[in-house]
Amino acid sequence: MRGTYQRTVERMERTKADLPEDAGSAGGSGGAGRGAAVRDRAMTSFSPADEVKRRGVRRMKLTATGLLLFVAVVYVLAEWASHRGAGAWAGYVSAAAEAGMVGALADWFAVTALFRHPLGIPIPHTAIIPKKKDQLGVSLGEFVGENFLSEAVVRQRLRAVGIGGRLGAWLAVPEHADRVTAELSAALRGALTVLRDSDVQAVVGEAITRRADAQEIAPGIGKMLDRVVSDGGHKRAVDLIVSRARDWLVLHGDSVMDAVQGGAPGWTPRFVDRKIGDRVYKELLRFVTEMRDMPAHPARGALDRFLTDFAADLQSDTETRARVERLKTEVLGRGEVQDLIASAWTAVRSMIVSAAEDERSELRLRVRASLLSLGARMASDTKVQGKVDRWVEGAAVYVVTTYRKEITSLITDTVASWDAEHTTKKIEANIGRDLQFIRINGTVVGSLAGLLIYTVSRILGA
Repeated sequence: MRGTYQRTVERMERTKADLPEDAGSAGGSGGAGRGAAVRDRAMTSFSPADEVKRRGVRRMKLTATGLLLFVAVVYVLAEWASHRGAGAWAGYVSAAAEAGMVGALADWFAVTALFRHPLGIPIPHTAIIPKKKDQLGVSLGEFVGENFLSEAVVRQRLRAVGIGGRLGAWLAVPEHADRVTAELSAALRGALTVLRDSDVQAVVGEAITRRADAQEIAPGIGKMLDRVVSDGGHKRAVDLIVSRARDWLVLHGDSVMDAVQGGAPGWTPRFVDRKIGDRVYKELLRFVTEMRDMPAHPARGALDRFLTDFAADLQSDTETRARVERLKTEVLGRGEVQDLIASAWTAVRSMIVSAAEDERSELRLRVRASLLSLGARMASDTKVQGKVDRWVEGAAVYVVTTYRKEITSLITDTVASWDAEHTTKKIEANIGRDLQFIRINGTVVGSLAGLLIYTVSRILGA
């Protein structure tokens, strides 16, 4: 047996040496085929641990067979002694040895029938494992699905683990919170790196445009404007505008007078145009100055009424609302607005990536603090623990109940893909040693049973 194994190993090594170095690489269909062949040979080979188990099985087979030969020799000697007139003891020994042989042969047949045909004879209901390999895989998958992937079992096991408390205690340790923060930052950077800016910009732009088109903005603007005017929030803006207007008039008085003179009729004398221009400029400057310095100026009141009326029109006037919607559509459709959305995403992405890379950034510090706080609450608050446990249980139950067939199919498909002969040898290497004890026990128990039956029959016969 050892010589056969050694020759098999040598043939595998020679075959491996004949393969090109890139046999396992993804270099075309030929490389893929050679890689598959290498994987197939790896699946049908035995690990060093398997070889140790196979040697143990062979030793136990020799032990069980040796015990069978021993009781056979005892039986022959006992029969010979009985025919030579050795006495009554020979009958007892012969009966025990005979029953031991029967028990040993019966158990040898039963153990051998699991893996192969006894003596190579295709007796019905033998070689069970090679013939029923696929059915065993299906039965194993169903057994795992019914007994390990059931809702009751999953809930019971997760409830016994107490994930909420354990996770909270783990997160409450600063080193662990730092580790989770670093992993989350790496995941965030990776996600933002994988995403193409053009795709995200298109999605964001479409989402904003679709949301803006679907919702009328005029009533909302009207309510906000009405609230601002009621609270007097617009007065600072009016103050700023009026103040800047007066400053502009002071600096550009000549331009204002030139504009007035330029619009005068050609037949009027120039000194009259200058007088009119100067008068208009001074009146305009006086009006802006008074409006700036007088909070109760009539123009301010007129502006307040205008804004109030405009806010009401935005909320109730159909024509005004329609005009605002048309303006909104025109603004959103402009390329400058879309470019603004694109540049906003680029800026946000750059800011997030920089914050994720910086260990002392506000983002990472806040995430770390949140993890520590969450861990402390989960470790001490039973209500939070219960919520986490129920959430984990619900998620696990959903996975096992929804994808139970996919999970168990991993077992059935894997077993179905195994070679029948190799599977038989693998199973025999792992459980064959214990099965040989059945043969040994059958020999011993059979001998004792035969001795007992012979003894009882002798007593009753006497």
